[in-house]
Amino acid sequence: MTDLVELSYALDTFYFLICGVLVMWMAAGFSMLEAGLVRSKNTAEILTKNIALFAIACTMYLLVGYYLMYSSSEGGVLPSLGFLLGGENSADAVLAGGDDAPYYSMRADYFFQVVFVATAMSIVSGAVAERMKLWAFLAFAVVMTGVIYPVSGYWTWGGGWLSAAGFSDFAGSGIVHMAGAAAALAGVLILGPRKGKYGKDGSIYAIPGANMPLATLGTFILWMGWFGFNGGSELKVSDVDSANNVAQVLVNTNAAAAGGVIAALIIAKLWFRKADLTMALNGALAGLVAITAEPLAPSALGATLIGGLGGAIVVAAIVGLDKLKIDDPVGAISVHGVVGIWGLLAVPLTNGDATFGAQVLGIIGIFVWVFLASLAVWLIIKAAMGLRVSEEEEYEGVDLAECGLEAYPEFTVAKVRGGGSGRPQNDGLSQSARLSTRTE
Repeated sequence: MTDLVELSYALDTFYFLICGVLVMWMAAGFSMLEAGLVRSKNTAEILTKNIALFAIACTMYLLVGYYLMYSSSEGGVLPSLGFLLGGENSADAVLAGGDDAPYYSMRADYFFQVVFVATAMSIVSGAVAERMKLWAFLAFAVVMTGVIYPVSGYWTWGGGWLSAAGFSDFAGSGIVHMAGAAAALAGVLILGPRKGKYGKDGSIYAIPGANMPLATLGTFILWMGWFGFNGGSELKVSDVDSANNVAQVLVNTNAAAAGGVIAALIIAKLWFRKADLTMALNGALAGLVAITAEPLAPSALGATLIGGLGGAIVVAAIVGLDKLKIDDPVGAISVHGVVGIWGLLAVPLTNGDATFGAQVLGIIGIFVWVFLASLAVWLIIKAAMGLRVSEEEEYEGVDLAECGLEAYPEFTVAKVRGGGSGRPQNDGLSQSARLSTRTE
């Protein structure tokens, strides 16, 4: 019996860790997706933001976020203050058996949770791309991952008041995705749109991304990572019921993504008369976000329909936000916010234990907290150091202004002192040195 308990504990811990690795790989997906959907002159900066935010999320959640989220009393509103991860499960506690015995390592739990925090912050980076100062963004990441996300996480997964009210969010359509979108929306409203995006007469001008193959690769990486995102949220795999549940979750996750692509393509064809690739990519992500709130209860066909409606919603949301002059270069607010709300509202359609009232309460509670807290932090950062790069830096590209290098230097033309000859940037100067020698 002891050997069986130890084996189950080891298997569930290993499964949890591997799912965390898959979710960590979503950081690469977000990086590639965003790098493909911004202009080439802003690529290095968006990649810098993505690797830096991941490191900040891991550090802040280690220092304070995990404690805030999981060390507070049940049914509460204000989390208990504390630091670091606490102790690991003892062998005696594991071998004692019973319903209260832990069935996976606490360190595995931290690892799985921290990559979710980074996912929420990655949503913000794409929405504010191409015009925000790098260090302003990173300053916000410290507060978002260390305080804002953990507080609403405590209300839900940590056993706080929303959990007590019956709010249901299996893997985070609201807790992770809508929260990230709410923070992004607050930043975008303060930041304003990119130059040239909207005309004075109300016209809207498309600003195409630089690399559609990268954006497509990023979407496939996210699709793959989502199997860990949703599958790991089952928390264990060592018994028959749990193993069957994990299989159902993965099938439904895949089905919803497929439904989202198909629906977005059809809507785009009917609306724009073109098979818009960016809409198909966002359709896949929308299907994934939609099913994340409840990937276990629906049938595979039901998951396809839930994801399909998410794919249709995201096309309308992207167009609608553009008409409101809310400039989101990658469609993050639409994909993760608008469709995240749909995913939460869809839960009671298949899960008899969930209610629409509790879901609406959760949507309002999470959104209001994250939006208002983020708005306050963005305003403080704006007053302290400014949020937006200068108009000249935006025109030249934030790669050079913020990072001192370019992602695609061989594709640009150097204007070096005394020259302007139009030769490629292979003159032996470092890219940071080129920045200091550029003249108009």
